[in-house]
Amino acid sequence: MSESLLSSPGSEAQPAPATPAGADHPRPVKRMADAIRALAMDAVQKANSGHPGMPMGMADIAVALWGGHLKHNPADPQWADRDRFVLSNGHGSMLLYALLHLTGYALPIGELKNFRQLHSRTPGHPEVDVTPGVETTTGPLGQGLGNAVGMALAERLLAHEFNRGELAIVDHLTYVFVGDGCLMEGVSHEVCSLAGTLKLSRLIALWDDNGISIDGKVASWFADDTVQRFQAYGWHVIADIDGHDVSAVDQALALARDWAVNGRDGRFAPTLIQCRTVIGRGAPTRAGTAKAHGEALGADEVAATRAALDWPYPPFEIPDDVRRAWDAHPAGEIAQQEWRERFERYGREFPKEAAEFQRRMRGDLPAGWDEALDRLIADTVARAETIATRKASQNALNLLGPAVPELLGGSADLTGSNLTDFKGGGTVLPGQQGPQFGRHIHYGVREFGMSVMMNGMALHGGYIPYGGTFLTFSDYARNAVRMAALMRRRVLFVYTHDSIGLGEDGPTHQSVEHAASLRLIPHLDVWRPADPVESATAWAVALERRDGPSALLFTRQAVPFVSRSETQIDAIRRGGYIVRDSGDAAAAIIATGSELSLALAARELLAADGIAVRVVSMPSTTVFDRQEVTYKRNVLPDNLPRIAVEAGVTDFWWKYRCDAVVGLDRFGESAPAGPLFKLFGFTADNVADTVRETLRRRAGRP
Repeated sequence: MSESLLSSPGSEAQPAPATPAGADHPRPVKRMADAIRALAMDAVQKANSGHPGMPMGMADIAVALWGGHLKHNPADPQWADRDRFVLSNGHGSMLLYALLHLTGYALPIGELKNFRQLHSRTPGHPEVDVTPGVETTTGPLGQGLGNAVGMALAERLLAHEFNRGELAIVDHLTYVFVGDGCLMEGVSHEVCSLAGTLKLSRLIALWDDNGISIDGKVASWFADDTVQRFQAYGWHVIADIDGHDVSAVDQALALARDWAVNGRDGRFAPTLIQCRTVIGRGAPTRAGTAKAHGEALGADEVAATRAALDWPYPPFEIPDDVRRAWDAHPAGEIAQQEWRERFERYGREFPKEAAEFQRRMRGDLPAGWDEALDRLIADTVARAETIATRKASQNALNLLGPAVPELLGGSADLTGSNLTDFKGGGTVLPGQQGPQFGRHIHYGVREFGMSVMMNGMALHGGYIPYGGTFLTFSDYARNAVRMAALMRRRVLFVYTHDSIGLGEDGPTHQSVEHAASLRLIPHLDVWRPADPVESATAWAVALERRDGPSALLFTRQAVPFVSRSETQIDAIRRGGYIVRDSGDAAAAIIATGSELSLALAARELLAADGIAVRVVSMPSTTVFDRQEVTYKRNVLPDNLPRIAVEAGVTDFWWKYRCDAVVGLDRFGESAPAGPLFKLFGFTADNVADTVRETLRRRAGRP
């Protein structure tokens, strides 16, 4: 158990420096902090919208970190070995925008004047790829903290893979600002517990302990002993730091950085720095109140704050001495040049590893990807197995894992059910000085935490993360899935046990609405493959996709192998295709996942009655919907009646102008899969009867 005080037994507090660490001359630290306060209150006032209190309260903490410790170069926001900074309390976005502007990123003052306005680069909450220097999209509280844990884990695993002795090309820290709201959110427990277990010492969290949230003083609803909570996780804690004393925060950061690299008395762990602050610091009547949290201060209070801070400048004007003090270009260029020289030497001594590192940080798939994919499909076709698609998924991973070394998997305590591990991958386990290298992570029962961490790994770069749980438990993590889609990051969510076909566990575990619900999330590709070939293709397309996440839905129960031509196999990646056809087809049956076999069996029954039908497999409606109109009309021509078959809610399928849907608009039952499919009408006979009834109605016959 770690001690909580800065000068605790076993550690020796260093004298507080007069200026932020790394500075070679005195800096006007108060004016640097007040510049943040002024920009924040002015931008929020101009927009008449936003959260001025947190930026004003954390300004001094920001001076200590960004003015002396953070390794970054505004001229190159994508520098691979920069420190990562996450603003988990993203409602205080003007703090980050002010820092990016002041330190010299390509964020001109005009963008701050357009805070929260249409098409500005300063949206209400930070958004990655919108604003240079923003590492992740935050706002849903707690998730930024989880992203930071994922980033810190990615850094350590990449260091294991690529660093060679003194040639450490992966050697950076991850800092995260968190507020009371972040720590109230349950996901903070999930990720911080795992971060402590894995000894992610290069993760440093600075807690804005201001005791205020939107509803007022948090003591009435957040009375946890947060210091002891994080000690129980195994974190180092530096407690009771005056968040308005730049030197005190600077000293705490220096100590945390030392522990990050060298450990504390031989023990490696993440560090939490408790910074006691006053929300809205500097505002005469709003400071320390909930009124400073989420609304503009008002013209009179802004004027009074200027006077109280002795800040005589008009809105959005920063004096030259403050600009010079904040300019991070010189130090950033020196730091990056040192890394460039180290990497150049690394490239000479380890050219293969250097090229591999660059490839992975670019996000390119390996040079042998096409050949590996061809082998995967050929092997899957040759096996022609009748197996569960979750097993087909693992078979694909056994080939893809060695071929794509950046694949980093895991499961939320369901590895043996999700089958997300692969041969030779190894497991990420806690070591003496941090995580031991592996390519499969045991997240424990932490679906939400797993998902936000995967988002962080994808944002960090160098890995393509995937993680598994039961489809019904995707609800625990839904907002993280949404954030992956909003950020358009390549994250693969593996969801098994995808329907009533899981059987005896019953309706608590049987997904009914989940596939349709996931399909509603913009930019999320949802795959529900029908057999091993579609499963392998789903993996391939998800890995090739660079502009968004994918959800892969797999069965628990075995499904029949479906024979296809090479043209049909190629067409799988279009999301929907004709798997069986007849020149005189009277109807089209659309099926997904395990229900494709029912559609094919129904086709045989109908053929015996002289009724020809087309069967369309649609493993990914989201991908199919993006195809050109001519292709979609060729697969689903307007003149053919359409009958959809899926073991889930029916509402989704009406958008395809279906005449009928064989689906399930109620929860399941606890029983083996076979009886359940029969009970709920998922039989070849019922599908065939539904087609017959559709044709009778179309013909106007009773």
